[in-house]
Amino acid sequence: MKISESNWFEIEEYLERDDRCVLPLGSTEQHAFLSLSVDSILSERMARDAAEPLNIPVFPAVPYGVTPYFMGFPGTVSLRTSTYEAVLCDVLDSLYTHGFRRVLIVNGHGGNSPVQSVCAQWTLDNAGAACRFHDWWRAPKTWAAVKAVDPVASHASWMENFPWTRLPDREMPQEQKPFVDFERLRQSTPQEVRALIGDGNYGGEYQKSDVIMNELWNVAVAETRELLEGEW
Repeated sequence: MKISESNWFEIEEYLERDDRCVLPLGSTEQHAFLSLSVDSILSERMARDAAEPLNIPVFPAVPYGVTPYFMGFPGTVSLRTSTYEAVLCDVLDSLYTHGFRRVLIVNGHGGNSPVQSVCAQWTLDNAGAACRFHDWWRAPKTWAAVKAVDPVASHASWMENFPWTRLPDREMPQEQKPFVDFERLRQSTPQEVRALIGDGNYGGEYQKSDVIMNELWNVAVAETRELLEGEW
């Protein structure tokens, strides 16, 4: 149940029988030859596919995140951590006001992960609330599936190259890119990051077959759905 395809009457009626919802978190940042909206596209689609059989509302993905290290790449938008925390708190407070009590956050961007503490505090501050923070791509079963396909996988590599994040009529490099020096990367300015990683891929092949990617996606969807169905 996508919020964008629902009206308020339907959500009010839903809240009479259930209090679960899904909030995807994304980002607008460089992903080499893929869409700048990869993280938002993936988090919202993951949330939708996981929640659809359960008829649980899925809110639109928050399209901006914390990504200062990619500000050397045009099109990237980064929020201050304090801003992002405030936005997330306001969103969660709004959901609580209307009767949502169990919120699954499906996060698609590693830079957003530090706000897990905000979710924990929000749970403590609101009676009966529960908030789960789910980095879908590095959840145990999904990450194991990634490694089983190819242990060389990272940001903007094949593991984020799905039919729905791929841009039409763009050629992909055919070689496997060596891993970036992560220690050096962590100590670099945005312009230094751009010089270090070049096209934006951290390391790995740029594309795998759609058969492989669909199998990986199905593992991730099932793992995400388990969080909605399980004990809260």
